[in-house]
This record gives sequence, structure tokens and C-alpha cells, in this order.
Amino acid sequence: MLELAILGLLQEASMHGYELRKELTAKLGAIRAAISYGSLYPTLRRLQAAGWITEAAETPATAEEVPALTSRRGRVVYTITAEGKERFAQLIAQTGPETYGDTGFGVHFAFFSRTDQATRLRILEGRRRTIEERREGLRDMLGRAAERLDAYTLELQRHGLDACEREVRWLEELIANERSGRAPTVPQDGTAGGRREDNSPPPPGETRKERP
Repeated sequence: MLELAILGLLQEASMHGYELRKELTAKLGAIRAAISYGSLYPTLRRLQAAGWITEAAETPATAEEVPALTSRRGRVVYTITAEGKERFAQLIAQTGPETYGDTGFGVHFAFFSRTDQATRLRILEGRRRTIEERREGLRDMLGRAAERLDAYTLELQRHGLDACEREVRWLEELIANERSGRAPTVPQDGTAGGRREDNSPPPPGETRKERP
């Protein structure tokens, strides 16, 4: 999934490694916790070996622009190639089970604006089935084992069940919007759909913030 995220970001602009890391953090939000930044540079080298990106050194800064005792060595800038754009198009069109899990869904969802409607719908519906199965598994476990669980473990499982139920409602709203041709609205406060009601779920990986 890191490959998809890197290629997607490099389609927006060429970047050096530190910029990529910052943009990954901004783009993926809480999903970034599931991505190892230790694999960023190995992945960049693999993409370069495949011919999907190229690298070049930035023009080093002039002596007047560099503080004393600071290196003037240029940073490596990564740029996507035509083949890399084709690879991104292949990855973004995938709708298999790998796009329904937490990390896969989060990365694909981050690039939904560049995904066609039919693909978005298949991924959303697949994610909904995945979460519904997870929800039913938690319900079954609570029904069979609740008496054997201590209070804290029981509360943790109930929290997981509540998160599943909220995400299913969120997914159903997104699916309804897609089928009617509506996109999520982004008001001035930057939150999709405005301020969330108490019973609406946050995006995958986030926790709801209490109102002030």
C-alpha cells in the first residue's frame, strides 16, 4: 500500500524523501500508524528500479543561502515516470480483498478523488461486508464468552463492537451518496459533511473527539 501512496503523491508534485513523509502523514491521517516509515526509502529504491520513479539531486543552495557550518549538498528529488503513472492507474483500480482491510481501505480511500465511481462503490461495499463480519464475530464472542471476561476486557470488546456499528453506518451513508452521484461535502471547518453527530463514525483509525 505504500507503493500506491507514494505514486499517488508523486503525481501531484515531485518531492524529496522528507516531503513525502510529511505528505503521507497529512494524506493518510491515523492510517499512517499502520505504515512503516522505515520502509519508505527501500520502497523508493524498488520503485526506481522498476522504472516507475526517477531521482535527481536538487540544485545545491548558494553560499549566501546556506547558514555557516551547514552542508550545501543537494537533496534527492523523486519524480514519477509515465510508466509510474500507468502503475498507479493499475493499483488504484484494484477492488480485491486487499482493499477492504484497515490499511488497504484507508490508503485507497485517501485517493478516492482519482478513482472512478464503480471502483469506489465496489471498495465501499467490500469494506462494509468486512466490517459487518467483524461486528458479527464480536457479537457472537460477547454472547458466548461475556461471563468469562473481566470488566475491562468486556468493555474493550464492547468498544470494538460500537466502532464496527458506527463504521457500518458511515459506509452505508457513503454508498448511498455514491449511488446518487453525491460526493462528501467539505465545509469551511474542513470536516467532511460538517460537524459529526454523536452517532456518526470517524474515518477508519480515528477516534471521536468530544465537543468543546
